[in-house]
Amino acid sequence: MGAQQSKKNVSSKTSSETTNITITTTVPSTRQRIAHNYLLVWVDASIDLTNKDCQNTLTQLRTVVNDVIMFNQSDACIQFLNQTNDEQAFVITSGSLGQDLVHEIHGMSTLDAIYIFCDKVSYHKQWIKNWKKIKGVHNDIKDICDALREDVKQVNQDSIPISFVTTTEAVSTENLNQLEPNYMYTQIFKDILLEMEHDHEQAIKILSVHCCQFYSDNMTELNIIDEFKRDYRREQAIW
Repeated sequence: MGAQQSKKNVSSKTSSETTNITITTTVPSTRQRIAHNYLLVWVDASIDLTNKDCQNTLTQLRTVVNDVIMFNQSDACIQFLNQTNDEQAFVITSGSLGQDLVHEIHGMSTLDAIYIFCDKVSYHKQWIKNWKKIKGVHNDIKDICDALREDVKQVNQDSIPISFVTTTEAVSTENLNQLEPNYMYTQIFKDILLEMEHDHEQAIKILSVHCCQFYSDNMTELNIIDEFKRDYRREQAIW
């Protein structure tokens, strides 16, 4: 049903895997993931990747957040979030699981936002008023993606370190030691990149292979990588 998919079309057939994505009732073990500041958790008893609508929903979500962790049960989701320390989590939950799940996870410091994905919009709008991290009730995955995109943008902006050094200050060792470490590392990294000498084509190849490994089951990102390999020009280095 594409971008206008409705929650009522998500089937509840017997769950099985058709891609490299895992739907689990237990906490996933070690995962190779891109180092982002956030991840997305989708909790719904009816998730079934043999169903085209579920596949379409996942594809759309991954245009916003590549790391989508899926659970069929609330308990495993709660356990997973309890073990998440370094990343902000966005949670999409069905209405049937949401009311109990929200009570358990709303106070977690790593939880940024919750989105209810359910057809009974009017009903769920009544009880969510008491939970400030719930960003809305939606029956259209496009609306959730739009809201999620804005929240992810805000998390990215909040994670950018900013340091100020006035032009009248002497650049002393003491002043530099007071700067945000991430800012200094970024400056050093930038200088290294600008001064490096490397084979242009080989560098593109290595970068592309590395990115393809991380985005191996995300066709949207793989298409962007293919475009990068095909069209990149050093004169237009910002991609």
